[in-house]
Amino acid sequence: GGARTRRRGAGRCICIGVGAQARTTATMLHHRAFVKKSKQGKVQKVVREHYLREDIACGSFKCEKCDRAVAKLEREAAEYVVIDTNVGLQSIDFLENEAVDNVIVPSTVLQETKKNNLSVYNRLRNLCAAKDRKFYVFSNENHRDTYVTAAEGESPNDRNDRAIRVTALWYMKEVPGTRILLLTNDAENRRRAKSEGILAASTREYAEARKATNPMLVDLVVASSVGDSNMDIGAEGGRNSKRQRIYEEHKLMSDITVGLKQGRLHQGTLRVNMYNPFEGYVSSESMEEEILICGRANMNRAFDGDVVAVELLPEQEWRVPSRNLPSSLAVNGEDRSVAEEEHDEGGLEEEVGAGVAQINPGEDYGGAPITTDSSGRHPCGRVVGIIKRNWRTRGYCGSLRPIAKEKLQMGMISCLFVPVERKFPIIRIATRQAAQLMDQRILVSIDTWEVDSLYPSGHYVRALGPIGDKDTETEVLIIENDINTAPFSVEVHACVPALPWSVSNDDLSDPNRQDLRHLSICSVDPPGCKDIDDALHCRKLDNGNLEIGVHIADVTHFLKPSTAMDEEAALRSTTVYLVQRRIDMLPKPLTEDICSLRAGVDRLAFSVLWEMTPHAEIVKFDVTKSIISSKAALTYAEAQSRIDDRRLHDEVTESLREMNRIARILRQRRADAGALSLASPEVKFELDTETHDPLDVGMYQVRETNQMVEEMMLLANITVAKQIEAAFPSCAVLRRHPTPTPKMFESLIKACNAVGISLDPSTSKTLAISLDTAVKPDDAFFNKMVRIMATRCLTQAVYFRSGDVSKEEYRHYGLATPIYTHFTSPIRRYADVLVHRLLMAAIGLRILPDNMTDRSRMKAIVDNMNYRHRNAQMAGRASVGLHTLIFFKDRPTVADARIIRVRTNGLIVFVPKFGIEGPVYFHSNSEEKGGDGKVQFALDDQTQVARSLDGSLRFQVFDTVTVSIRVEESQGHRRKLVLALCQGENKTGQPMTMG
Repeated sequence: GGARTRRRGAGRCICIGVGAQARTTATMLHHRAFVKKSKQGKVQKVVREHYLREDIACGSFKCEKCDRAVAKLEREAAEYVVIDTNVGLQSIDFLENEAVDNVIVPSTVLQETKKNNLSVYNRLRNLCAAKDRKFYVFSNENHRDTYVTAAEGESPNDRNDRAIRVTALWYMKEVPGTRILLLTNDAENRRRAKSEGILAASTREYAEARKATNPMLVDLVVASSVGDSNMDIGAEGGRNSKRQRIYEEHKLMSDITVGLKQGRLHQGTLRVNMYNPFEGYVSSESMEEEILICGRANMNRAFDGDVVAVELLPEQEWRVPSRNLPSSLAVNGEDRSVAEEEHDEGGLEEEVGAGVAQINPGEDYGGAPITTDSSGRHPCGRVVGIIKRNWRTRGYCGSLRPIAKEKLQMGMISCLFVPVERKFPIIRIATRQAAQLMDQRILVSIDTWEVDSLYPSGHYVRALGPIGDKDTETEVLIIENDINTAPFSVEVHACVPALPWSVSNDDLSDPNRQDLRHLSICSVDPPGCKDIDDALHCRKLDNGNLEIGVHIADVTHFLKPSTAMDEEAALRSTTVYLVQRRIDMLPKPLTEDICSLRAGVDRLAFSVLWEMTPHAEIVKFDVTKSIISSKAALTYAEAQSRIDDRRLHDEVTESLREMNRIARILRQRRADAGALSLASPEVKFELDTETHDPLDVGMYQVRETNQMVEEMMLLANITVAKQIEAAFPSCAVLRRHPTPTPKMFESLIKACNAVGISLDPSTSKTLAISLDTAVKPDDAFFNKMVRIMATRCLTQAVYFRSGDVSKEEYRHYGLATPIYTHFTSPIRRYADVLVHRLLMAAIGLRILPDNMTDRSRMKAIVDNMNYRHRNAQMAGRASVGLHTLIFFKDRPTVADARIIRVRTNGLIVFVPKFGIEGPVYFHSNSEEKGGDGKVQFALDDQTQVARSLDGSLRFQVFDTVTVSIRVEESQGHRRKLVLALCQGENKTGQPMTMG
């Protein structure tokens, strides 16, 4: 046949033949047989055809026989590097360094990497696709001369290693005169390669050979490779060759499987207390209660997020949960041998600081909600095996612990790296750059954690910038929360219409799109909002009823399924809002211009229109694509001012007034049905227009117009949820809020009971009634405080696919509605994009995309939406925390605080003025160590009262105290807000002189 070129994607181009340069095509059919187990448990032999060719290009510009259009390996290079699977999997940071180039990636390596770690696989693929890097994927599994079959008795790993060595030998013949180096950290693979005449080296040896020109490369060598070089790591934090085993060996997977079946072991995900890294919890389906894991020894090298196998400790070793705030002198249940070693090496955690008040459910200084037996003890266990590791491929942010100056001059030394998140342990790394990195935030990856090592071992990846610099610390919180800030690709931008854009004649003549430009529509948003998703209107009809409209940006008109922009939006899933910046889900031309419902311009919308009686009874509703022209883009304050100013009677103002009246009725109706009215400790900053540094901070003011807009959006979301679920009962994208378990409210119920307030969380309605009656006539802030505390007792709301849970589980507990979804923010949430597509199909405008009926694909998308939504919340909160630290750095302040939890060694307080929550210790570490003259306290857990033994001090939950607020920096460069009780009196009139 005729010669042709076939391309297999960026970075994986394969030459099938081009003109005179093409080789003679020769194809050989090979059969591959393997055994497959079906879902029913049947074992079947599967035979597949595997075609082998000899016309696959080598990718080198030196080769005269291959198509150079697909070549990436440089003609001038003296050496080409062939990597094996362990380098691809374990040394991706090393490979991403620009000093490593002219690399051949056998397809065997790509396949095995994809099978073992999808995140690393994607990074390796991107590296191969990058136009400025010389990485070439060679399809050795499809080349007649490099494909190998497994020998009798040969393991799959040995077969793959041999296939990679065969590839190296083939390149030695294909490009003679060029040195071919096999890069492998497997000592046996290196030995075999050398016996076959192949030049082989470890990443360590490769880096050492280039140390003079690229000293940073040595730092990127994974810790497991460091041992190959026989380097003496005798500096701080290094492993002592005489050190005995610290941790127990993990059980084999076969033993874990047997233990799980027999009920001796329990499987679950470890959650480490974010305020006490020596305490964790494992929830297992085989146990009603959560299992408490106390101390590093019992955690046994497990990380937060690891899926672990846990063995219960004997009942006599079960513990009463600690009533102390976490501190370096009160490590709950820490194994003495491990604790003492950490203390000797200075690794023990310091007292925790304050931070932005919790805005997410399920987080508390006291750890997870706990259930105890009749004796008050809690089931405890120890980790005996790791079923699935959760080490971050993106790495961990933090800084090096300061070490003596003389050690900084010793060349390659071992240092202790302190992660910014205290739930992760200290990590040991080896570096030649310790002196330069001491004042830097850096990124570190974990490589291994051996049984004889107090800390996990890792390697340096890159520096992020100076510690304390706002941009650096923002980069840290972005990485820590896995936020994608990469620029949109050319392919994504190609999906966006060119600017300036305007509504076309085709849009105007579209019979499926109503022209609503005559209506008095307006938007109401926070100040400075540019990505305006929604607009509203209300008008009186001739029959005396009202027409209310919610108009949502028609994003799906531009965001087509299965395009580059759609795939990118699905990956990002949400726009992330930080204090000083916004990280968009979609390109700015769409978010701020084409889709944004700005005032005075025609825009495409998806509208929900209701006809209501004056008493807010819905007569009928309609859903339609539309064209609108917003008459005003208002802030909440501006809209409130219009409503309140009785001199104004223009159409927009009258529309807002009538809508606000209807919203009050709808809100009361939801409250009567049991919807919760909770409070948030959200804060706002006044920023310097040039530096963007905070000038002032305070609690966010919620106006009635906020509630009005919220009510209209809720109505739209509920209406659309019913419609898409009726049309697509098995694949509608919905949002549910699971009913919280009674134990989640235990601490709040106890606190309220202590001050004579009764709380009944059995249903959302009983809880709503309880919250309404939780008032103290002499304390105006008390009710809001209880509502803030109730928020964290709830579960997280999540996205789900209707066919995956029963209808009873659709319910949204907080909103007291049987069904709910997100429709109103498609500019910033991918869930809303999916809902728009479902709604279009439901009303007959479009056919539902095929991928939305693919259960496994949709599960992955929905899981990612939940993950990204959660991360965006955490990143936003971290940004507020960062700016709070910046604000208080040079502003020591005194403010009133409310006690929300009482402990034996201190209090948890909330500072309403600044939205800060944190611990107040009765005594500092130095006072604890000194011991002379300090006041001792006793805790009455039932009444939530801490009393000094001499009777001079008494603190009870909900009391008001005065605290000082200042910023401190710990040894590990963790900056923290420190709250301390001020001398004076609490509300009972008792003096508060500590110490």
